[in-house]
Parts: sequence; C-alpha cells; structure tokens
Amino acid sequence: MILSERLALRELTTVDAPFILELLNDGDFHRYIGDRGVRTLSDAEDYIQQGPAISYAQHSHGLYLVSRREDGAKIGICGLIKRDTLPCEDIGYAFLPDYRGQGYGIEAAQAALKDGRERLSIERVIAIVTPGNERSVALLAKLGLSQGKLVKLGDSEEECLLLEAPGKESALV
Repeated sequence: MILSERLALRELTTVDAPFILELLNDGDFHRYIGDRGVRTLSDAEDYIQQGPAISYAQHSHGLYLVSRREDGAKIGICGLIKRDTLPCEDIGYAFLPDYRGQGYGIEAAQAALKDGRERLSIERVIAIVTPGNERSVALLAKLGLSQGKLVKLGDSEEECLLLEAPGKESALV
C-alpha cells in the first residue's frame, strides 16, 4: 500500500469490480481515455484480472485503486503503466467526477511516482494524453512534464500527446 497525506493507493482486486464498472463508464473516461467495453461486473472483474493484475505480476506496479484515508471512499485509479509501445513507464490516472479538482490527482500521481522511484528505481516516466484534455495536461505540467509530440500507440489507435520531462535524460523527480 502507498500512503500520502490524504490518500491510500493499493492494488486492485476483483472486489473493486463495482467501482471499476462505474469509473470506466464515466463519460469523461470514454472521451479522454477510451471505451474499454466494460458493461457488467463480470467485465470489470476481467478488466482487473487481464490488466492491472498482470501488470503487478510482470512489473511490480500498475494502476492502483485510490481511496481517501479519512473515510475509505474509492475515488479513482492512478499508477505507472509499462506499455510495449512506449520506451518507459507512463503515469496514468482517472477519477470519478465528484473527486476532480480537489488536488487528489496530483497527490496520487506524486505518491505513485515516489513509489516507482524509491521501490523500483524507475527514473524516467512519460505520459500520454488525448488532445484537448487540458485538465490532464495541466496536472502533468505540475509534475514537470510538458508537451512533446503527437504519437500513435498502435495502428488502430487515435493520436495522443506524448509528454515528457525536458532534457535528454528525462527524469521525473
């Protein structure tokens, strides 16, 4: 478990399927991240088992459930993702609408980055963002990432913005 001042980040389990079902069907999730085709609790369980759980086993990190320490409310997901199509880990996150704009995103991202740096010695992290997602671009700027270039992660994928820390040896600290 990763702790910050107000948040706890932990590995997702199938117990979190109702939350994942709600989060992945939020309109902004579809708009800015994509429709993952998760429509039932069974789909949400499969999403957890085929995505985050495999990432934890292969890379010792992945998207974590983010909850508030004060009341245990499940508010979002955040973590480091290793994709075959990118040169290093990227930071990812999504929060339910009621919890946006309260600093939870930056706090969770900083906690996930600190864990990656300290526990796994991950020195370089980038981010990918859907063009037009200005709130995410602003959050990533606070982490020291700035807009790089448009990239496609796969042949059938839409273009996205690749953001990275300035300098040849981009390190996010």
